[in-house]
Amino acid sequence: MDTNAWFQNVANLATQAGIRILGAIALWIIGRWLARFAVRFLARMMQRGGVDETLIGYVRSSLTATLNVILIVLILGFFGVQTATFAAIFAAIALAIGMAWSGLLANFAAGVFLVLLRPFKVGDFVTAGGATGTVDEIGLFVTIINSLDNVRHIVSNNKVFSDTIQNFSANPFRRVELTAQLDHRADHRVATQLLKTRIAAIPNVMKDPAPEIEILTFNLAGPVLAVRPYCSNANYWQVYFDTNRVIREAFGEAALPVPEYHYAIRNERAAAAGMPKPVAA
Repeated sequence: MDTNAWFQNVANLATQAGIRILGAIALWIIGRWLARFAVRFLARMMQRGGVDETLIGYVRSSLTATLNVILIVLILGFFGVQTATFAAIFAAIALAIGMAWSGLLANFAAGVFLVLLRPFKVGDFVTAGGATGTVDEIGLFVTIINSLDNVRHIVSNNKVFSDTIQNFSANPFRRVELTAQLDHRADHRVATQLLKTRIAAIPNVMKDPAPEIEILTFNLAGPVLAVRPYCSNANYWQVYFDTNRVIREAFGEAALPVPEYHYAIRNERAAAAGMPKPVAA
């Protein structure tokens, strides 16, 4: 056996392997840079074209995943792996994964429909999939919603799409739902007119439609007024809290009687024995 020839062959193989490894590393680095550049370029073009941010984010995620798969196939081809064989193997693996992870595919399909049908977009205030808050992202598989107490909710797209969706930002204005308790002795007409005047003066309360103040129901303390001003979505909580404050201040300044619950306790045996009747509390 020729030792020199054997070492020469090993050296040649090592050199070729080293060149291929370095080439694969260079291909990976350059390919990743080109992929990021292509994704950023497409995103900028879509932004200039006025495309919605929700769709831009979805396209970026899909394109990034696709380009990474293509890059891996190219690197394997660089090492001499038959890409046709690899494609068949990849398809078989994808089929097996798809059967095992059918839920992920359902989430992916639901995400596509969320983007196409657009029941809401990023920035909308919604109730979807059991979470209420502002939509932060619509991803490939999940939707991210930040609630009012700044908690991040990650909800699967399939759950969002299959459940009832309430979009509070879709319409230009909404109604604030509040109530005001009156005492039986209070004149409901005076209280109603007082609230209409005071609530109409609250900043950002709409003139048309005008605030609605009507008797909603009755309880042991007296009538309950429905207090319903209208405002834009952006001013909802400001009008909500200001209206509560105005109800308290207006009734106090008008010296309306404070609502109280009254109970009468009767002792039938004591009444039969001629004892004095108890005073109502």
